[in-house]
Formats: sequence, C-alpha cells, structure tokens
Amino acid sequence: MTDYYAILGVPRDATPEQIKKAYRRLARELHPDVAGADPTTEDRFKDVSRAYDVLGNPEKRRQYDLGGDPSAPGGGMGGGAGFGFQDIFETFFGAAAAGGAAARGPVPRARRGQDALVRLDLDLAEATFGAHREIPVDTAVVCPTCSGTCCRPGTSPRTCDVCGGRGQVQRVARSFLGQVMTTQPCAACQGFGSVITDPCADCAGEGRVRSRRTLSVDVPAGVDTGTRIKLTGQGEVGPAGGPAGDVYLEVRERRHDVFVRQGDDLHATLAVPMTAAALGTVLQLDTLDGPREVDLKPGTQPQQVVTLRGLGVGHLHGQGRGDLHVHVDVQVPTGLDDDQADLLRQLAQLRGEERPETRLASGGGVFAKLRDKLSGR
Repeated sequence: MTDYYAILGVPRDATPEQIKKAYRRLARELHPDVAGADPTTEDRFKDVSRAYDVLGNPEKRRQYDLGGDPSAPGGGMGGGAGFGFQDIFETFFGAAAAGGAAARGPVPRARRGQDALVRLDLDLAEATFGAHREIPVDTAVVCPTCSGTCCRPGTSPRTCDVCGGRGQVQRVARSFLGQVMTTQPCAACQGFGSVITDPCADCAGEGRVRSRRTLSVDVPAGVDTGTRIKLTGQGEVGPAGGPAGDVYLEVRERRHDVFVRQGDDLHATLAVPMTAAALGTVLQLDTLDGPREVDLKPGTQPQQVVTLRGLGVGHLHGQGRGDLHVHVDVQVPTGLDDDQADLLRQLAQLRGEERPETRLASGGGVFAKLRDKLSGR
C-alpha cells in the first residue's frame, strides 16, 4: 500500500494543519504552471494530490490507518471534505482571495478605543472601609470641533472614486484554473469607501483629541493589592468618534506602620512589660476604628494572641469584616538596678526558682510547633 505520509513528508501522528501545510508547500513546488511540463513532476503532483485527498479527509484517513482501501468511489479530487477547489484556490491565492466573493463592503471608519490600566494607591483604611476617589487621566475624547466626523465643519467625506464606495476592488488573476477574480481592500480609501478631502484641523482627521479629565470612582471595602476595578466605557474614544474603551483601576495597597494584612484579617504586635503580663492588665490599642481595650489575663505568655472580632478589613464580596489579632510581645527587663534585682531574687525565692532545673516543655514546646507547621500537621 502506498505510504501517503511519506509522500507528504509528515509523521503518522501529524495534525490536520500539518498535513494541509505540507500539501500546500508541495503543490506550489510541483504544479505544472510553476515547475514546467515535466512528466516526473506531474506524476509527483498527482501523488501529492492523491495523498492529501486521503489524509486530508478524517474518515478516509481512519480507513487508511486501519489498512483499508481509501480509494473508494467519491474519493477523487472533487470528493470528500479533505480536498477540493477551495484548497487549491487557497494554496495559490490565500484565504483572503478565496473569501473575496463573500466580502461585505466598506469597513467602518469609527472603531472602538483602547482600554487603559491605571494604578490606584490606597491606604489600609481606604481598603478596609472603602473610599471615594477622583482620578485624573489623560485620554482621548471626541473632537469638540468636528464631533467625531473627522471633517472640517461644514464638509463631509467624499465617496471614493476608485472603488465607488465599496471599500474593495476586484482584480483578475490568471492561474491553471483560468482567470480568477480576487477582491482586495481599496488602497485609495484604505477600505473605508470614502475619502476625507478636508480634514478637521484640530484633530487632524482623527475625530478625537487628547484631553485630561477626572474619573469619579467608589472603591468598595475589601479591595487588596492586585484587585482591578473596571470602569466600563471610561477609556479612550476610538478613531472617528468610535465607542470608548474601558478603564481598569489596579489597586496597590500602601504598607501600614502598625498593622499587617493577611486576607481580611489584620495583625499587630503589642509590647507588654513582663510584670504586666504576669499580673494582667488592660491596655489601649489605636485601631482603624479608634481606641480599643486589650484585656490581658494574668500569666499572659509571649506570642499569645488576643483576637478583637470584627475589627479587620471588610469582606469584598460579602457582609461583615475580618478580625484583628493582637500578638503579645512580653519584654524581659534589662539593666536592673540593685533594688530591682533584689526584688526579683525575692520573687524567685518565693517561687522556688533560685536554681531552676532544666526541663523540657510538654510536647516539645516551640520546636515541636515549628516541626508540626513545616510538616503540615
């Protein structure tokens, strides 16, 4: 059985696009109109065409791969989905020419404007509660002189004399199929079908000018670094007064001096004297909602966390807020004078801690917690 894959020079697992590309390349090289009237070349061209007729048709290719005979009735050059007039036409003239008969007149001069990306810097408080911002942007707006027509006031575009307003011209090309009509965009009017003979002086015939304007935006609570806010239709106006694009505000949250954000929760570290941690106390912490009391129970330990519910960041897609977690940093006194040292010695004597014994905390202490965290327990 003839090896059609070898004829086209493709592997047996080639994709349909690879097969079509290989066929088109060989067809250009071997066609009699290109290679001349050589019997050997003509035979190779027929083999290439026959190979593509089989491999370019999914059903015939399946039969061929199973060892069947794909040369059943209907498998010639004009049959099947794999090979036909359209493939030959596209091979020599391209897809644009093949689709010329279905062309749809002039292209519109007005086109949609581009989108814009603007960075929006926010404080933590603005991200927590939301904010209203006025944002200046430099963008394209409709030309106030011509109102987007691109023409000097009192004038209008003139129908193109070359294409008669169709935006396209037809040309006749000769091929082995005979004379073929192709359709191309009109070079005189760039496919618009009309020519602006007297453009607006203020916008140079663009229908738009650059201008600075201010965008008003309500930033929702809960946004974070990387969040994008879409302002539909607030981007630059397109050529010839076309529809405006969109503006995307990309949020970047500034670092706070006290609070660290993790999701919708806030974290803060509160320095506490050893005596206050041992005896217990009530301290005040300036939160984003104002002063709040932090109640430390007697015997508060280092790195103990006190959670203040509902004092975190607002949820972006829901009600309520996250929490504020206060991490206690117990400070051991240094630079004790004699009286202070004597008092601590008395305390150690009363607690029987003058000569503390070496002992391990139950469960391994800090290192066990670190081990469990690293192992995902």
